[in-house]
Amino acid sequence: MILLLRLILLLLFIFLIYSAVKYLFHPKRKLELAHEQKRFFFLDDPDNVRKNFLLTYKGVLFEGEKYLGTTPSAFEVVSIFIWPKKTTALKGLVLEDFQFIERKIRESYPVAKIDWKSPIKEFMANHDPDDEL
Repeated sequence: MILLLRLILLLLFIFLIYSAVKYLFHPKRKLELAHEQKRFFFLDDPDNVRKNFLLTYKGVLFEGEKYLGTTPSAFEVVSIFIWPKKTTALKGLVLEDFQFIERKIRESYPVAKIDWKSPIKEFMANHDPDDEL
């Protein structure tokens, strides 16, 4: 009986250690930590086009929706829509911040056309480099 109790306690201990390690290294936790520390973090499953990605930058959480399409050589993500989870958190961000985010997304999806949803879309349109020529 005592041996069975010790075995159950050992299994419970192993399960708790496994759960703690799994929690500490889970990508969502890394995203939450980067969000709290106002760092950049890009959480994405590149193999699953139907799953949206999340990214955080300077304390603002963004979500992006990917759309699959054709390119001359393959099927790839050709369009991405991005929006902030809370528009009130955008306070203090400048044009260079959004350009940085676009560059980071292009590292994973180089052929994708990136579209921002409102109000960032209007902000980016007001700062279109083609207008300054």
